[in-house]
Amino acid sequence: MRCMLAIVALCGLVASVANGADPLPGKTSDWNGFTKYDFEVDGKSVLIVAPKEAGPGRPWVWHGEFFGHKPAPDIALLGKGFHIAYMRVPDMLGSPQAVAHWNVFYKEATEKYGLSKKVTLVGLSRGGLYCYNWAAANPDKVASIYGDAPVCDFKSWPGGKGKGKGSPRDWKLVIERYGFTDEAAALAYDKNPVDNLKPLAAAGVPLLHVYGDADDVVPWEENTGLIAERYKKLGGSITLIGKKGVGHHPHGLDDSTPIVDFIVKHAGR
Repeated sequence: MRCMLAIVALCGLVASVANGADPLPGKTSDWNGFTKYDFEVDGKSVLIVAPKEAGPGRPWVWHGEFFGHKPAPDIALLGKGFHIAYMRVPDMLGSPQAVAHWNVFYKEATEKYGLSKKVTLVGLSRGGLYCYNWAAANPDKVASIYGDAPVCDFKSWPGGKGKGKGSPRDWKLVIERYGFTDEAAALAYDKNPVDNLKPLAAAGVPLLHVYGDADDVVPWEENTGLIAERYKKLGGSITLIGKKGVGHHPHGLDDSTPIVDFIVKHAGR
């Protein structure tokens, strides 16, 4: 296994040099038959899983949270030449500070390691806050967004101010991380993903949401439903895949082909 990893890493090094990019740094390990690189950017742990051969333009997918959960789409995309990336900034819940860390990682991933200037974002559950908030601040850098039961309004989750259960611990974190003076300030905030879609629509960013219509943690009506309604009114394109009778779990699809096809279709946008 070590020999195989060394060979794969060497192939990646040769490809990076040929592309004029620095080779990926850090500790290497196997991830579903591909080489994973763990290192630090901006004082935060990051990882990039490299394909055996990078696709044209060096496309990549960036996870907001929960890297490795339901990995079938990632494995398929690696086979198609995509890199897969994740930056560990837990408990920041898409706050301005999280967006700032993401900006540094994006710059390094694209300028130093030669990944595509347009990235596909994957927002699973609370990862939706990271992806949509960064995308709204950087719409020209986004190829597409795939949301899987994504949080699109922190008043819904973790606030629990609608139909959902909420999470008192995480609601406290929202108030702290976003620098709100109190709960009233958080409730008055008007830059949640559901409120801040105009930059994405103007940039023509295509969206895909997979959701369960019985989700009582991140109710789809307060999150995906609002995104779809408002994005369409702005002239944006969104594809919806609903799962009848399914709650917040399980995530993903039994057959991830529609997810993979969507990401591949828009990667070269």
